[in-house]
Amino acid sequence: MLLSVVVVNYNVRYFLEQALFSIRKACLGLEAEIIVVDNHSADGSCEMVRHRFPEVILIENKENTGFSKANNQGIRIAKGRYILLINPDTVVEEDCFKKVVTFMESTPDAGAVGVKMIDGAGKFLPESKRGLPTPEVAFYKIFGLAALFPKSKRFGKYHLGFLSKDEVHEVDVLAGAFMMIRREAFDKAGLLDEDYFMYGEDIDLSYRITRSGFKNYYFPGTTIIHYKGESTKRTSVNYVFTFYRAMIIFARKHYSQSHARTFSLLIHFAIYIRAFAAVGIRFLSKTLLPFLDLFAFIGLFLLIKNAWSEYRFETPEAYPQQAVLINSVVYALLWMGGLMLAGAYSKRRTFLSITKGIAFGTLAIAVFYAFVDEGYRFSRALIVLGGIATVGMAYFNRLLLYLLKYRKFSLRLGSELRTIIVGNPDEVARVQDLLVKSKSLSEYLGYVGVDTSYAEDNHYLGHVSQLAEIAELFKVEEIIFCAKDLSAGRIIEWMGIIGRPEVMFKIVPEESLFIIGSHSKNSPGDFYTLEFNLALAKPFEQQKKRLFDLSFSFLLVLFLPVLIVLVRNRIGFLNNWLAVISGNKTWVGYAITSGNQVLPGLKSGVLSPLDRNAAARNVNEVTAKKLNFLYAKDYSVEKDFVILIKSLRNLGNQK
Repeated sequence: MLLSVVVVNYNVRYFLEQALFSIRKACLGLEAEIIVVDNHSADGSCEMVRHRFPEVILIENKENTGFSKANNQGIRIAKGRYILLINPDTVVEEDCFKKVVTFMESTPDAGAVGVKMIDGAGKFLPESKRGLPTPEVAFYKIFGLAALFPKSKRFGKYHLGFLSKDEVHEVDVLAGAFMMIRREAFDKAGLLDEDYFMYGEDIDLSYRITRSGFKNYYFPGTTIIHYKGESTKRTSVNYVFTFYRAMIIFARKHYSQSHARTFSLLIHFAIYIRAFAAVGIRFLSKTLLPFLDLFAFIGLFLLIKNAWSEYRFETPEAYPQQAVLINSVVYALLWMGGLMLAGAYSKRRTFLSITKGIAFGTLAIAVFYAFVDEGYRFSRALIVLGGIATVGMAYFNRLLLYLLKYRKFSLRLGSELRTIIVGNPDEVARVQDLLVKSKSLSEYLGYVGVDTSYAEDNHYLGHVSQLAEIAELFKVEEIIFCAKDLSAGRIIEWMGIIGRPEVMFKIVPEESLFIIGSHSKNSPGDFYTLEFNLALAKPFEQQKKRLFDLSFSFLLVLFLPVLIVLVRNRIGFLNNWLAVISGNKTWVGYAITSGNQVLPGLKSGVLSPLDRNAAARNVNEVTAKKLNFLYAKDYSVEKDFVILIKSLRNLGNQK
């Protein structure tokens, strides 16, 4: 056999499906086999492979064995003269494998070959070619000199930025996302080192291949898409520790004791610096807008209070200073709580969600006003004026952050992406239906045809040869390619031609129920799918559920004397209450079932949808899964409340 393709998968079912579609096409005309090693995914990956790709050899592990060990499982049963290790979050051109195999057969000293990789936005990934991470090279990378001088022969050795990305080069290290390796190279260098759980194994293998007498080549004659953000959450602390610890393993294996010690000290220093930076970046990204709102709302309310006092009482000191400070903070927090309930802190914000959120907050302030001491009651006009002004301030804050992030002004706050579909009418209609049914936030502008002209169609914007001009003319923000009508090679070509940072690219595989893409190597992939058109898949609903858990927990404290008598297991109830407050449990979760069920993640529940009525508590496995699905699909706070009220005696359940 000529070629064996080995793919290791862990919980990236949608990316895997797209990858296998492209791999299947790239294998046509070649004597090839495809091997998928699944590391105990819980997202239905194995079922998908068996159903959609029956020709694939599937290995189902019962635990996550790690990237190296899983690849070795595939390599050991592979029959090909060449073995390709490839990530599941990739898309290859139709002639990719033929080109790489041809290059290897014409280059006898090539032990391994890597190719040009681009991310989901069409940007070249510099890790397509790398140098060996010596202490000197690592120092330049860790302290940012490599990023400042990427084309320097001294400082840019990590990503070899001084070598053209469009020419063949002999390199030290290839990326594990795509490595085609000669079987003889494996025979001499050995398989992947299983000391590496994830990351670093490609550096180690590349190094051992060169030590065994072969060479590693970077071959830009074909290009692949690598949705790097999906398999590598590069801003996470876990990534930092895992990646740099892999570097330490490499140093201890291959460097002298003194060099390894120096390298180890440098890496440990880098771990703490990068981990601190990762925590800081994540904290800032999550809290920047809430803190901006908090201080802006407090400042705005104080200004309004002063103006109102001058107008009504001809003095800015008409209200007690302590009451002013307390009320301004309480009002700001209540307005922020309303914004959270309305989804104004989610990824997509709209003026309507902001207005609804401030209305919720103003209503809460009115309730607060009714119960506080007389000394803390201000004029109701202040609450109304504050609410109106806060709508404008909240909207302005989001406009400002949107402008700073995307370098463009948008009154819509990017709530809807200006979208075009590239394909022929039948497939375009299917994709359009998918967009509608998945409730994507896309403003569909029309489609760009691939084969012939459809000038009589009102939605037809032009031919694919005019794609760049159409994208510019209509200020397109999202382009969806139909893989049935356009080859992967042409899609990759157009991604490079358009090359505008504000444009997002997505691909919909033939006969698939999802549209997938990723905007950069550092961001996780995103997709539209019918299968995940579930209420609980939305961050806003998850936030509401958490807020309800906390509110209900507070309510239970008020009725504690009654509950002590009513609840069957008092100790269990106390443990559950503490677990919910700390975020380790939720009051209502999924019913426990055997096997995998692909649903949005939830903490373990004290109760489940089966507790809604007595008849449901003894249902079979299939019915329990169906009830779980319906709970996730049609979730509402009201449903949780009904389940809890009907099952108060069971709040001490221990699962």
